Amino acid sequence: MFDYRFSWMDDELDMLSDAMRGFVEKEMSPHEARWQAQGHVDRDFWRKAGEVGMLCASIPEEYGGHGGDFRHEAMITYQQYAGRGHSSFGNGVHSQICAWYILEFGTEDQKKRWLPKMATGELVCAIAMTEPGAGSDLQSIRTRARMDGNEYVIDGSKVYISNGQQADLVITAVKTDPEAGAKGVSLIVVETAQAQGFRRGRNLEKLGLHGQDTSELFFDGVRVPPENLLGGVEGQGFRQLMTNLAQERLVICVTACGMLRRALETTIAFATDRRIFGGRLLDKQNTRFRLAEVETVTRVIHGYVDDCVARHRRGEFDAVSAAMAKWWVAEQTFEAVNKCLQLHGGAGYMAEYDISSMFTEARLYTIAGGSTETMKDLIARRYG
Repeated sequence: MFDYRFSWMDDELDMLSDAMRGFVEKEMSPHEARWQAQGHVDRDFWRKAGEVGMLCASIPEEYGGHGGDFRHEAMITYQQYAGRGHSSFGNGVHSQICAWYILEFGTEDQKKRWLPKMATGELVCAIAMTEPGAGSDLQSIRTRARMDGNEYVIDGSKVYISNGQQADLVITAVKTDPEAGAKGVSLIVVETAQAQGFRRGRNLEKLGLHGQDTSELFFDGVRVPPENLLGGVEGQGFRQLMTNLAQERLVICVTACGMLRRALETTIAFATDRRIFGGRLLDKQNTRFRLAEVETVTRVIHGYVDDCVARHRRGEFDAVSAAMAKWWVAEQTFEAVNKCLQLHGGAGYMAEYDISSMFTEARLYTIAGGSTETMKDLIARRYG
């Protein structure tokens, strides 16, 4: 029923959209319940995703990617979350965050070492910023990297790290100069198979996203060669992290778009089949009004995110624009999904119904990538 074609689509992207929709239905949806139960996707699924071009779609072909741009990443994300194969696969972190850091800031050697294997799914990547005592305030991180001979030695811990249980590469935010504030932050890539002293903690239990592994990571004297310092220059980590935040927040908006579409379609189908007081739930005036509200919000969000992606492609999507889009889309999505869950009645509270997982995932959008309150503060700083 819901039909929206983004203004930046072309014939190639239409083909990609169809291919991804089919892949999600065939290779992801049948396994979603099992992945949620076991707390992670199957490791070999990463290779399957690499084979169909789902990984690193916007990375240049010379580094093993598929030579697209952010529109290709956006369409892959949209179809993943619009179909029932949505939350368990952490490709957003892998392809649209980690791979972009390596592409934009890595040395030529780093790009050639890591990106081709990330594109095939041979290597899974995570980014480790958050610590038990430091979230949005990255200047307060305590994980330290000091030089000892010709190696960095990393000590510290990270928490809430997506892809942490399966990651072969961990882009780790560290302090290389604890006295220099933001200018003392660097990003060092830890290759986990070779890192003595690296340890994965619990696969953390969460309110939602049960199929996506989220971990504690521990670094106890982990020795890393200097060639793994992202970009090869110390003290650039804070700037590197800030540079890509607008795109990371836009990824969350695209994710919300796809999931909200699925919530609307799922609820219409449920209301059509559900019988109550001698008729269909869909025929009740309150149901029709609520669905009309949700569809209106869904279309407005699609139009807004459509424009944001187009502006991002033109280089016009700045940090304030991203903050505005992220908080508003996240809050509106959660409110709309809440209405959809309410229309499911008691069934909406049951884990076997898809809307229940969408509700808990939508709650995360108001927190991940910077909370709603942080986004509003960032916007308001311009007022003086």
